[in-house]
Amino acid sequence: MISICVKNLNKRYRARDGDVPALADVDIEVREGEFVTIVGPSGCGKSTLLYILGGFLGADGGTIEVNGKAVTGPGVDRGIVFQEYALFPWLTVVQNIRYGLEMSGTPGRQCEETVERLVRTIGLQGFEHRFPRELSGGMKQRVAIARTLAYDPKILLLDEPFGALDALTREGMQDELLRLWQATRKTVVMVTHDVNEAVYLSGRVLVMSQRPGRIVQEFPVTIDRTGEREVTVLNDDFNHLRNEVWLAVRRQAGANAGASRAARDA
Repeated sequence: MISICVKNLNKRYRARDGDVPALADVDIEVREGEFVTIVGPSGCGKSTLLYILGGFLGADGGTIEVNGKAVTGPGVDRGIVFQEYALFPWLTVVQNIRYGLEMSGTPGRQCEETVERLVRTIGLQGFEHRFPRELSGGMKQRVAIARTLAYDPKILLLDEPFGALDALTREGMQDELLRLWQATRKTVVMVTHDVNEAVYLSGRVLVMSQRPGRIVQEFPVTIDRTGEREVTVLNDDFNHLRNEVWLAVRRQAGANAGASRAARDA
């Protein structure tokens, strides 16, 4: 079943010196339960595309459907996690996780059970009553993900969710996200600059061109993830695919650099 369907999507930003094209004729289909990651050069419109899927931005052309319905704004069927944690600093861990449930009128006992389950899931037992300022970056991001999972969206939209973390914490959070996805099989669309992350987590990687962004290449990911992380990332299949995706992104970045030089020399 198709969970997300994007056809001929176009987006332009208005500026004083003229319109700036951000996306051009983007076509994407994401199946229910699939984990898809979008990579591409900086400024290619990856985050813009994610925000349009989330309903936070409107499109200038094309169609966007989620579970067969046109996207006209944000909805509880889609949960988004940003690079910045966006936690309420005056609320504790459990209060942050519980916030959306309370706003939606979830009954008290059901709310408490959901929060308790998610605290266990993200491994923050003992930190339930800490404030964000008392948590590490990885802990904050786990709370942000738990808060999004609390209201059980069918689709997770992740915008560079681990971009602000150090390398070791980032790897741990990648493993945590992979475990959560394997347990829930939610539909996931993630944006990242990290090719290793894209290949390690995804079932499919989409490469975008330079602005105006369009999907120019697709890589199915069929690597074996049944072993430990070290086994996966040292596997020849993983490294071959990672290099292929990296070269595809580099070619797009290089094409833009070449166009810029040509414009300067004209």
